[in-house]
Amino acid sequence: MTTEQRYFYGLGRRKSAIARVRLYPGEGTVVVNGKPMDEIIPRESLRNEILRPLVATDNMTNFNIQVRVEGGGVSGWAGAISHGVSRALVAYNDGNKKLLRAEGLLTRDARVKERKKPGLKRARKAPQFTKR
Repeated sequence: MTTEQRYFYGLGRRKSAIARVRLYPGEGTVVVNGKPMDEIIPRESLRNEILRPLVATDNMTNFNIQVRVEGGGVSGWAGAISHGVSRALVAYNDGNKKLLRAEGLLTRDARVKERKKPGLKRARKAPQFTKR
């Protein structure tokens, strides 16, 4: 951490969403793709997921968060932003690493949509079986 550094950066991924997160010193506003978080993320549970790393490290009012996120939908966005915020907090203070890892916030969630298989309607759904 240097004194002239203006922000702390973290890259987060979830499903097909990629979030580039910047933490600026501030009072706790969150801006996603140029708009307030409340406009972009509709569900309260997803907003709580985004702020979980800040709550875990007790940094709710220390940083303004600026996010550029692309790909996927709002659920993937929330997971990607949470992952990015966690990584940025580790860049800010290496002491946060142990705490965030214990909460499971530094681990990339590797679950992605399973591919469609031939002869099936979706990844696992088979056509209806008819006896006669």
